[in-house]
Amino acid sequence: MIRVTVWNEFRHENDPKHPASTLYPEGMHAPIAAALRDAGMSAHVAVLDDPEHGLTPEVLAETDVLTWWGHAAHGEVDEAVVDRVQQRVLEGMGLVCLHS
Repeated sequence: MIRVTVWNEFRHENDPKHPASTLYPEGMHAPIAAALRDAGMSAHVAVLDDPEHGLTPEVLAETDVLTWWGHAAHGEVDEAVVDRVQQRVLEGMGLVCLHS
């Protein structure tokens, strides 16, 4: 089974003035993960405000493919987490970067 971690900033969906808050009240990562599960994959979600942005060494070790949904908060991502993700990609983890 393919193990996917769906990462999202989860900023726009938390802003009541932004249309995404109405369209995706649980975050855009929730329907993406649900669709992956429906397709027979394992899907874990992580967001920027999680400890270590939800991308701990343990989570990344159990991730075959990381989807990264970014838009406006790239500067808030801790460099140690960026380095950790880069290392996993170099080890063979797939990475799909999405930008709204």
